[in-house]
Amino acid sequence: MQPDHLILIGDFAPLTLSMLADINHAAGLSKTLHIIIQTPNHAPLPCGRTPTLADAVRWVQMACQSFGFIKIHTFGSLALPDMSFDYRNNTQLTKHQFLAICQALNITAHTTMLGIKSSHKDTLHPFELTLPKYGHASNYDDELVQNNPLAYFHQLSAVCRYFYTQTVCIVGGESSGKTTLVQKLANYYGASIAPEMGRLYTHSHLGGSELALQYSDYASIAINHANAIETARTTASSAVTLIDTDFATTQAFCEIYEGRTHPLVAEFAKQMRLDFTIYLDNNVAWVADGMRRLGDDHQRSLFANKLLEILARYDIGHHIINDTDYHKRYLQALSLIDNHIFNHFTKIHDN
Repeated sequence: MQPDHLILIGDFAPLTLSMLADINHAAGLSKTLHIIIQTPNHAPLPCGRTPTLADAVRWVQMACQSFGFIKIHTFGSLALPDMSFDYRNNTQLTKHQFLAICQALNITAHTTMLGIKSSHKDTLHPFELTLPKYGHASNYDDELVQNNPLAYFHQLSAVCRYFYTQTVCIVGGESSGKTTLVQKLANYYGASIAPEMGRLYTHSHLGGSELALQYSDYASIAINHANAIETARTTASSAVTLIDTDFATTQAFCEIYEGRTHPLVAEFAKQMRLDFTIYLDNNVAWVADGMRRLGDDHQRSLFANKLLEILARYDIGHHIINDTDYHKRYLQALSLIDNHIFNHFTKIHDN
């Protein structure tokens, strides 16, 4: 007989495709599915970010918001202490704890089942229901995904990919090859891109040359760049999201061209932090594109020094690439990204 209520308990961080398959299946086995989300406790991402309980709740609510028969809870929202249980493994929940949950949910225990993914026990408790493994999503073990979410990025639900993708920003002076490198890296990683908004703004609002640029334009450029970064993150197609230049670069242009700091650009630089920054040294040949104004070696050096000063001012750590060969720069960037981001969890587990 179909139970009136089915309960799934887990931390759902990250929310994976196989978890969503479990939720879909469990929802078909009862009239109402209750999901109780525990506080996540996982190794931090390379950038130091770790998912909170609110993050996990947001992801499950976003994925299930169209389903009125699915109710989302936390132990805190039920005024219960955290219980060490996860439906995907063999952790235990006592009958007393199960009855306490039913009471908090205001449901009848004998019409309620507790969902578990699998069990190695000879017999199940009377209130436990085993969920089968099935479908393409079950080809991946959730524990593998949780232990290394970046290596299994394609197994993450779309609603949480923005949190896990690592923003890699390429900065540098004029004509240092930033945009070309961003495009090549995006091709390699299959990554989304936040383009250099100052360049796009120059074409769309200034007629294609920085000659018309003035102080009032920098706020619009920074806002457009913030929106582009947010769009690239929320539509992330890879564990890496590429950012062409940053707010420190915009501030450097403002201070060089206008002789003063822009407070809005400064605030973006302080508050909208990117995960990993690569600085390209200005030691490659100047390429005129009809738009740039800082052409001679003295001007390029002045801008590069200003950018490095501003990176330090806003405490933006960066890795320097100074090879004069463009292809070697590309290979060095790949090595930096792979070592910092994709080998991160391997190093943790090795230790």
